[in-house]
Amino acid sequence: MSDLLHVSSSPHVRSRIKTSNIMQMVVIALLPASLFGIYNFGLRALLLICLCVATCVATEAIYEKLMHKPLTVNDFSAVITGLLLALNLPVSVPWWIPIIGGVFAILIVKQLFGGLGQNIMNPALAARCFLLLSFARQMNTFTVGNGMSNIVVDSVSGATPLAVLKAGGQVDVFSMFIGNTTGTIGETSALAILIGAAFLVAIKVIDLRIPLTYIGSFLVFIIIFGGHGLDTNYILGQLFGGGLMLGAWFMATDYVTTPITKNGQLLYGVILGLLTGLFRLFGASSEGVSYAIIFSNILIPLIERVTVPVAFGKGGKKA
Repeated sequence: MSDLLHVSSSPHVRSRIKTSNIMQMVVIALLPASLFGIYNFGLRALLLICLCVATCVATEAIYEKLMHKPLTVNDFSAVITGLLLALNLPVSVPWWIPIIGGVFAILIVKQLFGGLGQNIMNPALAARCFLLLSFARQMNTFTVGNGMSNIVVDSVSGATPLAVLKAGGQVDVFSMFIGNTTGTIGETSALAILIGAAFLVAIKVIDLRIPLTYIGSFLVFIIIFGGHGLDTNYILGQLFGGGLMLGAWFMATDYVTTPITKNGQLLYGVILGLLTGLFRLFGASSEGVSYAIIFSNILIPLIERVTVPVAFGKGGKKA
């Protein structure tokens, strides 16, 4: 039978690009941040990345085997979850924390909701929030990278740039942009993150709608309510500090947990920016990206409901 006469259910237009292809591109985009984290914090960063990825892949494979479900580890989604979780961890955490986080991300947040495409929030960020609540001391102990290749963390503990800003101090913006500062494994270098983000934008895996709306809304919020006006050091410190860059480009753009409507994506970005600013300026912690994205993920059904396009021929003005 000719393909022109082939009858099937929607969608009628399909792409040859598979989920695994997209996930592999995201892995490549995360390599600059990952490699810089390994260079900056040493081989222990590599160990934590391997532990997170291996735990996520193994948890998904074991669960699907026990539940007699098709094996989906080849789609690389578990690899992405493990890599993002690792990049959101301080290098000083004990080795068992990545394992607990990986199991929670895949088993509780992803698989128990039905697997890829069914989870209501980003698994890696949900696991990070769980770890922050469960192991606050370990998850809030940050170190300054020393560029050495040893596997033992011997760098000096220090306050994060966001904590310094919240205390009214000044930060070295250039060091924050390059990555020579305290923070988690993958969030310190804004430059490395932006290189990966530019790659994803260039190959059209993500677009600029959500990241720019998120970052723009956040900047407007801190300019109005931050108490520093247009102070360049404060604005750039807030922009390059913490997980804003990593969150805006790699986690807020997660296909599963973002609105499908264009107006919904803009509204989603605005909510992200407002929540992040609210948590950073008025919350107990100097950071707020993880919680902002998680809360916004939960709002996705409501956002899509209020931004769904009107069907053609309906909703027009009556004569």
